[in-house]
Amino acid sequence: MKKSRITVDRGILRVLDANLNRAIEGVRVCEEITRFIIRSPGITLEFKRIRHRIAVCLKGAWRKRARLLMEARESAQDAGRATIVSELKRGGYKDIFFANIQRVKESVRVLEEFSKLESKRLSGSFKDIRYDLYQLEKKATLKLSAIRDH
Repeated sequence: MKKSRITVDRGILRVLDANLNRAIEGVRVCEEITRFIIRSPGITLEFKRIRHRIAVCLKGAWRKRARLLMEARESAQDAGRATIVSELKRGGYKDIFFANIQRVKESVRVLEEFSKLESKRLSGSFKDIRYDLYQLEKKATLKLSAIRDH
């Protein structure tokens, strides 16, 4: 039986682990903004569903190998760990939302691309999530733009 490239390559495991965490964390930030600031139960629920779909996609595909993702994690030695100045600047909750929704879309795209090494179906699931994010971003942006800052 041929081993999956993902299982063998520690670097790929680290890419998957980092982007899975980044996507879920970013969705959670957006979810909190839609819950407590926009106060939209519908949009909040959509973000929550996407967060769960992301987790289910990888857990479903990796149930037996989930421990490999954790074992490959090297957060302290991550070459991309350094913070750039623009990451520290946020003008308000709208900036926080836009930074996080962008981070989520990018991470889901990475998951989509790297999951092609494992499964076309899994990659397709991430693609569907990405397109759903585009629509959800539009809905939330319309609501955010209607809020007047004090």
